[in-house]
Amino acid sequence: MSTDKSAIRDAATVIVLRDRMGDPSVLMGQRGAQAAFMPNKFVFPGGALDLEDADVPLAAPLPQVCFDRLGERATQGLQNALAVAAVRELWEETGLILGKPGTWSGDIPADWQSFAATGHVPAANALQFVFRALTPPGRPRRFDARFFLVDADEIQGDLDDFTHASDELSHLQWIKLRDAREFDLPFITEVVLAEVAGRVVDREPPVSVPYFHNNDEASLFLRLRGYQMPQTD
Repeated sequence: MSTDKSAIRDAATVIVLRDRMGDPSVLMGQRGAQAAFMPNKFVFPGGALDLEDADVPLAAPLPQVCFDRLGERATQGLQNALAVAAVRELWEETGLILGKPGTWSGDIPADWQSFAATGHVPAANALQFVFRALTPPGRPRRFDARFFLVDADEIQGDLDDFTHASDELSHLQWIKLRDAREFDLPFITEVVLAEVAGRVVDREPPVSVPYFHNNDEASLFLRLRGYQMPQTD
């Protein structure tokens, strides 16, 4: 995997939805003022794939429909690595565990040792692939980000315990879905929030996934397994 900062990097983002049938909230944090990508913005936990993500086993696989959609318009064989990256980023940036109780076999990658020490193995069965976005050209970092929705009931442990989180995101908090747009959000996060709001009552993974695709020629709203529609002002 390239380490060229100008290259497009595959990435995974996790939207944890809490109290979805009551007054739903999503977990967000604020990026640092000195961050090269989206400084000061409130975002969902997430980040780029690591080389080792492809070698980490999953205790439970992605839903088949999500696996299939992740394979469209993409490098083949990335599906499990994207799911692993989602679990890893959630752990690193929030300290929350998405996995099943179990023991690791073989060598544990350095980035996973603290997760493994909790007695869990990463699991992807609760992840739902709901959105994909490619960062527009001209930005200091470009990511091909896959957004995964997960119900907070699937998280192991205390949902309000962020003591194991790294310092990459500050002000970690559960934000009411109805209040989220009052925060300083990236444009794409606002778009994803609208998609999430439309999925609150639907617990099944989507068959068709929006894909906000940006290149040097055009910005398009595509549908993985669907139609293509140019972006309008």
